[in-house]
Amino acid sequence: MTNESDGGVPATQPVGADLDAPAQTPPSPDKGMFGVKGTGDVSGFGGLARRRPTTADTARPFGGYFDEVHDALEEAYPGFADAIEKVVVDRGELTLHIKAERIAEVCQIMRDDESLRFELCSSVDAVDYLGSDNRRFHVSYQLTSMTYRRRVRLEAAVAEGVSLPSVTSVYPTADWQEREIYDMFGVVFDGHPNLTRILMPDDWEGHPQRKDYPLGGVPVEYKGAEIPPPDQRRVYQ
Repeated sequence: MTNESDGGVPATQPVGADLDAPAQTPPSPDKGMFGVKGTGDVSGFGGLARRRPTTADTARPFGGYFDEVHDALEEAYPGFADAIEKVVVDRGELTLHIKAERIAEVCQIMRDDESLRFELCSSVDAVDYLGSDNRRFHVSYQLTSMTYRRRVRLEAAVAEGVSLPSVTSVYPTADWQEREIYDMFGVVFDGHPNLTRILMPDDWEGHPQRKDYPLGGVPVEYKGAEIPPPDQRRVYQ
């Protein structure tokens, strides 16, 4: 370290670089940690650029079997025009955006119609789009047709405090997955047979995977060195 008396460059300590300083959370997805700006790489290491997801309707033809699935659902489901908000084809995947109150109805048609036969719901997951969408919680249903060897994604979005119909009566595999989403995000699924926490203790307050949930952590001791929780670590700039 040099100082002005040595004729060198004055040593300055970056803001937040002192030990035990609160970690500085990037204010936006476009600004990374450790001084990285503009790349979308929030890790600050790889220089990776985040690709913005496609949100606009995809024009037909969609390609592959996607047109057949779309047309079969439209023919089988009388409420198709009102229930389907948009159709997006991105990265070789078909996503049907469904109005929240219609998601169980659409799942029933997707499973039972002979032209569709999506017998398996392999996954139900959620994302919190806090600050970028008024309907901040997006719940996705990954459906597989073992009969026709096809895959499709259904997606429904709800605002905080708005519930979704449970699809467990159609796809029993959604039981524990909906419980995980309730536990981590606080999304309520109407009609679920046992909507209780599944990962966190029953008396836990809050939902840990919400974007506005405070950073936590416990000190970790490793070979005599103690690693503080994330919100108490130093920031390199």
